[in-house]
Amino acid sequence: MTRISGALRSPLTFSVLAGLVIGALFLLGTGADPVSAYEAVVTGALGADGIGSTLTTATSVLGLALALAIPLRAGLINLGGDGQMVLGGITAAVTGLYSPLPAPLTVALALLAGMAAGAGYAVLAGLCENHLGVPLLVSSLLLSYPAVSLASYLARYPLKEPGSSLPQTRALPDGVALPAFGDSTVTLGLVLVAMAAAAYWFTDRRTAVGYEIRMTGLNPRFSAYAGVERRGLTLKLMALSGGLAGLVGAIGVLSFPYRFVDGSLTAPGYTWTGLTAALLAAAAPLGTVVAAFFFAVLQVGGLAMERTTEVPRELTQVLQAIVIVFLAARLRFPSRLFGRRTRESEAV
Repeated sequence: MTRISGALRSPLTFSVLAGLVIGALFLLGTGADPVSAYEAVVTGALGADGIGSTLTTATSVLGLALALAIPLRAGLINLGGDGQMVLGGITAAVTGLYSPLPAPLTVALALLAGMAAGAGYAVLAGLCENHLGVPLLVSSLLLSYPAVSLASYLARYPLKEPGSSLPQTRALPDGVALPAFGDSTVTLGLVLVAMAAAAYWFTDRRTAVGYEIRMTGLNPRFSAYAGVERRGLTLKLMALSGGLAGLVGAIGVLSFPYRFVDGSLTAPGYTWTGLTAALLAAAAPLGTVVAAFFFAVLQVGGLAMERTTEVPRELTQVLQAIVIVFLAARLRFPSRLFGRRTRESEAV
């Protein structure tokens, strides 16, 4: 009961509820029915016809959220998710097209190759900070552009499907694909991302490495005094972050339509949605999972809301922004006010 009470009074719960209330006011201002609109979001995302799309979207959103939450837990901001994800995707496509191994082994090799490509590229951003003094936030973001451009070039020219007007690679050979659950678009990639989330939770809560990461994020000077080597930690966390982002790209290529399509990984904005989820949860493992699923529901449910109620799906993006704004305000201002009230009451 104490945990439930604390969850209900948490800044996160307050921010989500505030976002829903203000979103309802926006809907009333446009003449729409808030109850019908929110019902369309929930039904469209979690109903029988939408749950598959939600889980498919959640695979990418959660994967990127975890990838960005891992360094964020130590106070490191990785903005290169797009480049690392796309590089992982095109590497998986090349591996799938040219590997001489049997299909199951080729799938495993493509996943590993995608993770290695993303990890190596993320480490490059860490090296720029450690040895060249370029802030990680800047180096990771700027390195995304050449990676995306390289993948676009490969998909449009050397690897382009003959006779196709679309910028896409040739289809992967038969059998080179992640197993799907039934007739849905949900694949084994969801299980892989869920396993990554479980590993992150275990490391964060049950290991000395997780404690070092949390302490570095809370107080870098204290962690350095305690013997944590920040440069090495930066490279390790960036490797894990880039590896997860590359895994998401590889999962996208090994799922329908079983090829690399230029722009298909970056257009949905998985990196920024994942970063929003990680920030919303303060990079906590369980909170990141819940926030990522929440945003996946909004993303898929927004389309259903637009179809059934004619309310623009951009409203869901407004809701995300409102939640973040209220969370920031709740953490900064009321907490101080509440702390002052508590001290006054104790004095009395």
